[in-house]
Amino acid sequence: MPDTPPVEIIRSPNRTKTASARLVDGKLVVRVPAGISPEEERELVSKLMPRVLKAHRKQRPTGLPDLKRRAAELNKAYFGGKLRLKEIKWVGNQEKRYGSCTPSTGTIRISDRIALMPAWVLDYVIMHELSHLVEANHSPRFWQIVARYPLTERARGYLIAAQLEGEAGPEDLDDFGSET
Repeated sequence: MPDTPPVEIIRSPNRTKTASARLVDGKLVVRVPAGISPEEERELVSKLMPRVLKAHRKQRPTGLPDLKRRAAELNKAYFGGKLRLKEIKWVGNQEKRYGSCTPSTGTIRISDRIALMPAWVLDYVIMHELSHLVEANHSPRFWQIVARYPLTERARGYLIAAQLEGEAGPEDLDDFGSET
C-alpha cells in the first residue's frame, strides 16, 4: 500500500476481543488484546489500516491553507507574537460554526468550509479565534481586539452574505464559535 504510515501496536490486557486503530501524528496506533498471536495482530492491522486511512483522507481534504503559518503571521502582526497557541487545525465537524477556541488549552479549530473562501476571510476567522486567547468572550474589548485586523468588517459582511454569521452584530454572536 503506498504511503503506508508506521504502525505502533499497543497490547492491552483490558481488551479481550476488540481492536481499535487511529492515526496519531502520522503513525497508525493499533490497540489489540494482549493475548492475540502475531498472525492475528498482522491480520487486524491489515484490516484496520485501509479503513483508518480512508476515513482520514475524507476528514482532511488536501490542499488546505497552512493554518499554523497563517496564525503565526497574524500573531506577529496583531499581537506582537505574544500569544501562545498550542494547536490550530482544520476540522470537518463544525456545521454551525466556522471556528472555535478553547482558551484554557490554547487550541483552535477551523471549519474546513472556510477553506474555499477568500484568504482574507480565513485570516479574519483565525484573528477572531486568536483574540479569544486574550479575551475569552464576546465583550466590547474582545471586538476591539478583533478589529485590529483591517478587513474585519469586509469579512463579516462576506460571512453574512454566505449565511454563516448573524446580521445583528457582535453582541448577537455568543455562539460565534468559542468555548468559554
